[in-house]
Amino acid sequence: MPDHFSSARDVFERDQLALSETLERIRPDFDRFVEELLSLQGKVVMTGIGKSGIVAHKIAATFASTGTPAVYINAGEALHGDLGVVSPGDIVLMISNSAETVEMVKMLPSIKRIGAKVLGIFGKTNTRLAERCDVVLDASIEREACPLNLAPMTSAMVALVIGDALAVAMMNARHFQPEQFALFHPGGTLGRRLLLTAADVMLTGDSVPVVGPDVDFEGLIAEMNRPNLGAVFVADAEGHLLGIITDGDIRRAMLPGGVGPARADRLMTAGPKTVLPQTAVGEIMDLMERHKIYVVPVVDEAGLVSGILRMHDLLS
Repeated sequence: MPDHFSSARDVFERDQLALSETLERIRPDFDRFVEELLSLQGKVVMTGIGKSGIVAHKIAATFASTGTPAVYINAGEALHGDLGVVSPGDIVLMISNSAETVEMVKMLPSIKRIGAKVLGIFGKTNTRLAERCDVVLDASIEREACPLNLAPMTSAMVALVIGDALAVAMMNARHFQPEQFALFHPGGTLGRRLLLTAADVMLTGDSVPVVGPDVDFEGLIAEMNRPNLGAVFVADAEGHLLGIITDGDIRRAMLPGGVGPARADRLMTAGPKTVLPQTAVGEIMDLMERHKIYVVPVVDEAGLVSGILRMHDLLS
């Protein structure tokens, strides 16, 4: 059987060695590079071509989601109008393994006249392009992981890791917090946990099943089945929550030794776990997971029923 794993081992060993060497190469200029980014008055405009362009696009996305405004433009398209994205106070961050990309060299005069700075992550630092940048990080490598030493494998990986290192350094310098990350990711799980509250996702009005404490078994089953949410709340005449009856409570009541069909006040769990309308979704999920509950009442400061929340509502 062929030893394909040896190819994987060769790639990992080559890339690990390249990263260790790159870390030392960027040491002299890394702090200055980060300080330039931290002094940014506008946005970072990432640019590259080919595989370097793909890496630049990814780094731009990472910057933007971690507190540094960033966009990506293709260096070729930049020469035909996309340089209009660049404004005074911006930083143009170029990524190129050769550091001789003609399109990037041609961009320089316009960038300087616009009033933007130019930084580079280059595989060479002794080219005309590198010399005209404000700061350059040395992303040079001894050899690609490609067995032909042609496909930009290791060089692309090194540039990508440098981009991640820059993003992390800026996050640490700015004390970037999960709440800020959530602000840029409102559609993700973290965004929901930190930005949404019970009031944003709870069911209200007629969707909330509620019975009085003296309602008989048949009546509470009918009310529980009406919205079919797996539970019914027990409240007094003013709407103050007294307890909750879940599907599990009904099943246990019908087992041998259970109370059997009974009024709501005999079947309910008194003083259930509740949340306020302003409680964050993340706190509610933690509460549900901690106490192994799947339905939680939402009440106001006075204990009046405001709504109902299911685990399904939090995850959908």
